[in-house]
Amino acid sequence: MNLVEDIQHGIRPNLSQFLHQLFQVLLVGMTIGMTRTVVPALAESEFGVPKGSFALLVSFVVGFGFVKGALNFVAGRLAESWGRRRVLLLGWVTAIPIPLLIYFAPSWDWVVVATLLLGVNQGFTWSMTQTAKLDLTRPDQRGLTIGFNEFAGYIGVAIAGIVTGYLAAELGPRSGLLWFGLVVIGLATLTTALFVKDTLPWARKEKPMAAASGATLHPRYPAGVSAKPTTREIFTLVSWRDRRFFALCQAGLVEKFVDALIWVFYPVFLYSKGVSLPGIGWIVSVYGFTWGGAQLISGRLSDHWGRQKLNVAGMWICGSGVAMMLLGEGTIWWSVSAAVSGLGMAMLYPNLSAAVADISPPHWRASAIGTYRFWRDLGYGIGALGLGLAAATTQSVEGAFWFVAAAMAMSGLGLAILGEETHPRLNPAAAVDLRKVGAAQTAKTPEAPVITQEHPGERR
Repeated sequence: MNLVEDIQHGIRPNLSQFLHQLFQVLLVGMTIGMTRTVVPALAESEFGVPKGSFALLVSFVVGFGFVKGALNFVAGRLAESWGRRRVLLLGWVTAIPIPLLIYFAPSWDWVVVATLLLGVNQGFTWSMTQTAKLDLTRPDQRGLTIGFNEFAGYIGVAIAGIVTGYLAAELGPRSGLLWFGLVVIGLATLTTALFVKDTLPWARKEKPMAAASGATLHPRYPAGVSAKPTTREIFTLVSWRDRRFFALCQAGLVEKFVDALIWVFYPVFLYSKGVSLPGIGWIVSVYGFTWGGAQLISGRLSDHWGRQKLNVAGMWICGSGVAMMLLGEGTIWWSVSAAVSGLGMAMLYPNLSAAVADISPPHWRASAIGTYRFWRDLGYGIGALGLGLAAATTQSVEGAFWFVAAAMAMSGLGLAILGEETHPRLNPAAAVDLRKVGAAQTAKTPEAPVITQEHPGERR
């Protein structure tokens, strides 16, 4: 029977592939998580980074952010011609040298090169696992779908942080990372090749199905966008031409400042306070576990409550947790502070992506998500530069914490002012559009209307 005829959308009809994709993103999270405890904490003693050299310390995250940001956009465009599975497999093949480079590294430069490859891997693999799940599921399951995706990924980050901390203590930092990395990357490559299906046919079938199912689930974007927009047209639309996309992109960029801070300076800060490597792994992983677990709730809630309020509140709560780290002492305080940041991140992280998906048509959704992820993950690079500058200016890692807390507060305010609710069922502008278009079509012809919705900002 024809595959296209057999295609159904939804988590339940596609449960097997949905679970395969969840397993893939778990391994994606473990791949980045293996670098988050040991590498920054031992940058001075193991890899020769001079004490107080904040610019050199953040260099590996700067490179990662710029590479991952660019590759997110490339992955989105490639996925629409190559298919999702090929891009995912390419991402895993790219990751194979990473643990070897760290193991044999004679200097910090090798770690930077390994992290550049990690950026390629993450840009291809994380983008594709998210896009594939959105292909498989229904529009009313987007929040839940991305919540599952990010839950699995950041649980993987947290698990890897703990396991590599213990492996480093038992086997040595280089050997521990080598064996952990080879097992995770090898397993991911093998399972992708054997079990993962391409979901591009689901995306191609969604457009005509959406057209027949009712306009309340149609995306809305400015008039004048061509039916088959070019790469440049999509990039400029998502980056700044559409106010809603712009608000989401700037929030995504700034929230990565938190992740860059936790990657680079949390281990350094805690190590300077006398916390052991396994202890650092546990504290940092409280952030990851809270973020990952709470997304199962926050993603689903956004399908009922909407995205905007959760996104704005999440920005402010996450930034508050960063500031809290400096306002107390002890493992319990630092763990609670990490949990507050994780909770805020869980509120915003899946729902910024879901909001982008809400207003992106199926036939260029991968490119729209890729553009958003370009700006979001560029936040690693821009944020790391800001962290380094703030720490160097104040001659302390605490300056980096205050820089991130302030940036999150301002970005959340920008999202509150410039953004709007994007959920197709909850946005009142969509209902107004439907009534206007339906009335116009009824006056012209009794045939079923073809719905096209304008940008609500053009009517104000």
